[in-house]
Amino acid sequence: MLKRAYSFRAELANGEYKLLRLAGRWGQERIPEIAPIAHGVTRIHSLRGSSSHQTNPFMGILREDCGEQSGECYGIQLVYSGSFALTAEWSKHGALTLQGGINETSFCWELRGGESFVTPQVLLTYSNAGMGGMSRSVHDFLRERIINPAYAFKRRPVVINNWEATYFDFDNEKLCAIITAAANLGIDTFVLDDGWFGNRTNDFAGLGDWVVNEEKLKGGLKKVSACCKEHGMKFGLWFEPEMVNEDSELFRAHPDWALCKEGVEPMRSRQQLVLDFTRKEVVDYIFGAVSKIIKENDISYIKWDMNRYVSECYSASLPYHRQGEVMHRYILGVYDLAQRLLDESPDLFIEGCAGGGGRFDAGMLYYFPQIWTSDDSDGYERTKIQWGTSLCYPLSSMSCHVSVCPNHQTGRTVPFDTRGRIASLGAFGYELDVTKMTDEEKESVKAQIEAYKRTDRLILSGELYRLSNPLESNYFCMLVVSKDKSEAYVVGERGLCIPYASDKFYPRIRLQGLDHNAFYEIEELKTVLSGGALLGAGLPLPQTGDFGSWEWHLKKVK
Repeated sequence: MLKRAYSFRAELANGEYKLLRLAGRWGQERIPEIAPIAHGVTRIHSLRGSSSHQTNPFMGILREDCGEQSGECYGIQLVYSGSFALTAEWSKHGALTLQGGINETSFCWELRGGESFVTPQVLLTYSNAGMGGMSRSVHDFLRERIINPAYAFKRRPVVINNWEATYFDFDNEKLCAIITAAANLGIDTFVLDDGWFGNRTNDFAGLGDWVVNEEKLKGGLKKVSACCKEHGMKFGLWFEPEMVNEDSELFRAHPDWALCKEGVEPMRSRQQLVLDFTRKEVVDYIFGAVSKIIKENDISYIKWDMNRYVSECYSASLPYHRQGEVMHRYILGVYDLAQRLLDESPDLFIEGCAGGGGRFDAGMLYYFPQIWTSDDSDGYERTKIQWGTSLCYPLSSMSCHVSVCPNHQTGRTVPFDTRGRIASLGAFGYELDVTKMTDEEKESVKAQIEAYKRTDRLILSGELYRLSNPLESNYFCMLVVSKDKSEAYVVGERGLCIPYASDKFYPRIRLQGLDHNAFYEIEELKTVLSGGALLGAGLPLPQTGDFGSWEWHLKKVK
């Protein structure tokens, strides 16, 4: 009986170290926290059945003098999406011991003769170029070795999702109007979100019944798919395959297919229970239902959502002494379903989502080339979320959309240009009702899409340099430079309009990653400067209003 099976153990020599973790909550995922490592055990973990909004399966170990651009650090990142644990412990001899893997709390695995147990992989990284060097190393590895090679460096679809435009209130006419308007703006993929199936008019019913609601969608999804084809767009669809509502035909037929114990009142979250993906028959059923919808309706894109954690860690299919296997077997079932869908439809593109960014990890990136970064799409809050996420995940893995203002999560109004520029630092799209936009806004959308197509190659394969941290200053700024240093893209945003009181507000910013001996034309500034000047003296930051932004396109002069 395995009671613990970690993935790695490493020991660092004596020294002063700090610990970097990515913590948060719904709507504020992967916010970096740095603190000294105290005596005893420092532990980062999740017991929620997923890598979670609250913690991420990543840990940075920083030397005392390590910063963004210089100093030594180590990165530890699990290629795993379930409950995990990472620990750092000072030994009696002064060395720092690191280890981690599957969370051992309530874990117990029966291993019979001739059987094997495989622990999750772990990525171990060293950098002598600060946290930035660590990030660039991890980004390259994930793009080259983890993310599906069919999509890792392939131009991503520009998506419009109808969720914040309609929520559950839609029909064929409303959807086709959005598709028509979106196609005219240059958007190439329409994704229909929650509410198209079963008795799904709110979030109390229908999950698990993956059958089209033809009372709501007259003619079914085929009509929506046909509208997309007519306008030259691809069709995508939302699923939440791991969940079930008690008010569903699936639950009424198979109540034992949910993770809960007969006679014990289950905990409900978002009015739903978690399906028992430890059971092959459950995964087989969901695979058959989802696969049928995909094949019958020419679906090329899936948004795979997961809106609650595992709380009832009990499977009716396992004996008492094997209930400690549930959490790990559950995530293996999730991986199995994803792999089977991709095996059957190799060109299918799946975007991950978990109530926003609640399962953003290297394990999911193996199946999903990009993941919805956060349900908080506010153009200012996203600078903090995307900054933290970029510490160990490439920009191309972050799904980033322009949404309506006042923002649905914060109530804040951020300029439309700023929303577009922040979203351009990831896989780009829109989360609003384009039929209600002004002519000026529509022209802005066209311009944003054209601008994104100029820079998306850098987002897919460039090297990232974080220049100004919005968690520590009034400015956010990132630079992405091509591997050959021939071109670069800089995006910045000012927080509140505060008169300069001291140099802590970064009135100038030094660029990074450029060729010191080359000259660069800066398109927006209509000037040519040497790489040495840009690296050494930098550029003055623009004077904008609240949440104003800017972008610079740099190209090496031959």
